[in-house]
Amino acid sequence: MFENVKGLLDPRFAAYRAMIDQRLDRLGYRPRWALLHSSDFGVPQLRPRVLLVAIRKFAAERFSWPGEAEKVAPRTVGEALFGLMSANGWRQAARWKEAANRIAPTVVGGSKKHGGPDLGPTRAREAWKELGVNGLGIANSAPEPDFEGMPKLTVPMVARLQGFPADWEFMGGKTASYRQVGNAFPPPVAAAVGRRILDAVSMKSITNLAAAE
Repeated sequence: MFENVKGLLDPRFAAYRAMIDQRLDRLGYRPRWALLHSSDFGVPQLRPRVLLVAIRKFAAERFSWPGEAEKVAPRTVGEALFGLMSANGWRQAARWKEAANRIAPTVVGGSKKHGGPDLGPTRAREAWKELGVNGLGIANSAPEPDFEGMPKLTVPMVARLQGFPADWEFMGGKTASYRQVGNAFPPPVAAAVGRRILDAVSMKSITNLAAAE
C-alpha cells in the first residue's frame, strides 16, 4: 500500500503511473489506484489522498476498496478538540467549540524551508483563522483560563485531527513530533484499507479462491 497527494492522479503523471503499473505487473502484482477522502473515515479534516494497492495476481480479485458501510461521518474541529482545548480551564472553550463548526483544512507537516512548525501557507492559515485557530506556530499547551484571542493547536490536538489514538507516542521535540503528525497518513483510513488487504491475502480467502478455481 502506497499513499500520496491527490495530484498524483493528474493527467501529467499518467506516464509515471503507467511505469509503476508495468513494473508491478512484471513482479506479479496487480495495481489498483483510488482517491479516498479522510473525512469519509471519521477524520475531522479535509485530506484527500491517493492510494495505490498492489496485490499478487492470484489474490487480486479478492481485493476491493472500503465501501459505504465503512464510512464514518467526521466530527467538527470544535467537537474533536474541545476536551483538549479546555484541559487547562479555558473559559472561552465552549464558545470556541461552537464557532469551530466544520472539519479542518489539510494539516501539513511543515518543512525546513519554512522554519519551525506552523499550519501551512497563507491560504491555509486563513482557513484556520475562520475556525478560530492561530496557524502561526504550534503551542506547548492548551490555553489558560484567562486566555484571550485565537489559540494555537498543540501536537496532541493536531494528532487528533489526523485520527491518531490518544495514547500514540511521538518521538522528539515539538517540531519533530509535529512533522511526524502532519506528514502522516491518517490511521483510520490506513486501517480501513489495511483490513481490505488482509481480507484479500488471508489464508482463508486464498483457500476459498483456490477451491473456486
